Amino acid sequence: MFNRFLITFLLAMTFVFAKAQHQPMILGENHAMLRISSDKTYLLLPVHESEENAEIAVLDNHNEVVKRLNVRLAVDKVDSYVPLDLSKLNTGHPMLLDIVFHGERRQVGVMKDFVCWKTIKNADEFDTTNREHFRPIYHHTPQYGWMNDPNGMFYKDGVWHLYFQLNPYGSQWENMTWGHSTSRDLIHWNAEPLAIEADGLGAIFSGSCIIHGDDVIAFYTTAGRHQTQSMAISKDGGQTFTKYDGNPIITSDKPDFRDPKVFWHEDTKRWIMLIAVGQEMQIFSSTDLKDWQYESEFGQEYGAHGGVWECPDLFKIDNKWVLICNINPGGLFGGSATQYFVGDFDGHKFTCESMPKVMKWLDYGKDHYATVSFHNAPDNRHVVLAWMSNWQYGNKVPTEQFRSANSIPRDLRLFNYNNESYVSVIPSEEMLALRGAKVKKPTEACEIVVDVKGQTEIVLSNARGEQVTFVYDKAKETFTMDRTKSGDTTFNENFPAVTVAPIFGQMKQLRIFIDRCSIEAFDAEGKMSMTNLVFPSEPYNNIKIKGGKATIYQISE
Repeated sequence: MFNRFLITFLLAMTFVFAKAQHQPMILGENHAMLRISSDKTYLLLPVHESEENAEIAVLDNHNEVVKRLNVRLAVDKVDSYVPLDLSKLNTGHPMLLDIVFHGERRQVGVMKDFVCWKTIKNADEFDTTNREHFRPIYHHTPQYGWMNDPNGMFYKDGVWHLYFQLNPYGSQWENMTWGHSTSRDLIHWNAEPLAIEADGLGAIFSGSCIIHGDDVIAFYTTAGRHQTQSMAISKDGGQTFTKYDGNPIITSDKPDFRDPKVFWHEDTKRWIMLIAVGQEMQIFSSTDLKDWQYESEFGQEYGAHGGVWECPDLFKIDNKWVLICNINPGGLFGGSATQYFVGDFDGHKFTCESMPKVMKWLDYGKDHYATVSFHNAPDNRHVVLAWMSNWQYGNKVPTEQFRSANSIPRDLRLFNYNNESYVSVIPSEEMLALRGAKVKKPTEACEIVVDVKGQTEIVLSNARGEQVTFVYDKAKETFTMDRTKSGDTTFNENFPAVTVAPIFGQMKQLRIFIDRCSIEAFDAEGKMSMTNLVFPSEPYNNIKIKGGKATIYQISE
């Protein structure tokens, strides 16, 4: 009898304790605390996209802060959940969430009635099964959350490592960390654990990785009150990193000081670091990767200056050096884009061979930004990926579980036209392996190869009347893509667009890659690339061509 009573009492107390864990302590109009258990792997936080961010401090049983994050906690509606990994906090005890809400509380009711208190839950698993109509089939995407710049990319022992700016606590920009994915073919990607997370110096912004002996060394921007450059070292091939105890390694009084790109310069036997600083690139050098010496700057009067310069890259193709410079805003068709310069680099200074006002764009669409290359790519290749979105509307595209994808991989080379050097952009050879059976009609994931005979017009459409129109004008040497009627364009006034690219001569063949929410078009010789998002209500399954002949290849997962 006593044992039965004791069991009943313990079960009742367990229920009361569990219930109490989800009862908030209301401390004011915008402030609450919540006691949570750590007996499961994750705490699943309910998110509503249209809410303001709530600031959450996670306190251990000694009231020490072990984690800070910003989450759009659900007030009256749950769009999705994001996981707080409790196993990484290693407390082994109940924890306290100290939560500060923002926004106008009087419009949403009493805090004790917020839906987040009823829906927050502990779990040992987090479901990443795709729930999105527009998630690409063959482009890299995060399993969940917001993604922007690719960064830190390298190739080692047959594996391509892609790191990227990730918000693991929502599908809009916030809480920047380095996400991580790996691939053996540049197409099929495996999700890896978070690589580098925020610390007392700030959030983890973009950067680069190098291979130094057996180690992988990451250089990245720590973004706190000011932006500084830091370093971390991996002893296990890039899976986990230990931050250098001498961080930060470079500081500045400039407000925009970020995105370090590091590489070895053989002629001077020194490491080189490029940093984007306002509207210029600053160059530093080092012999030991710890102490850095300022060398020079590049940018004044050269290229486009409608916005902040970001995400630099510098590498040698044949006998010339190419400096990649991403800019936001100030792109050719509004918002963010990738420009570049061709010239010479002597280990101290970059000299552009073109006149200052000459502008060269790596891609002529609206959705190609933060382009950087893989360190140590095989066969001396220059393989790049871009963030396939635009800062004008990246936070607003019609997805929720995740936001943003990367472009298909591209190889960069050089060509000459009218005594100017240009970078050619060609889909990486790995894309050929994706070609499946030839089909008669376009599908949601396919490659269309068009043999161009002259003036050419191509119209992709579906039964809803949604369409994308391409025009190759042989006389004007231009290629145009019109997505103004492509599907859902209402989420942002800057999304409907007509983009135009120079061809630098004549086009013989066009390659068009379609994948659910994107279209990437290339001159087969690499003289033009154009990347644009599209959000059709159903796939484009009809094609009409004037002035050319198309072959369509199915692409599957």
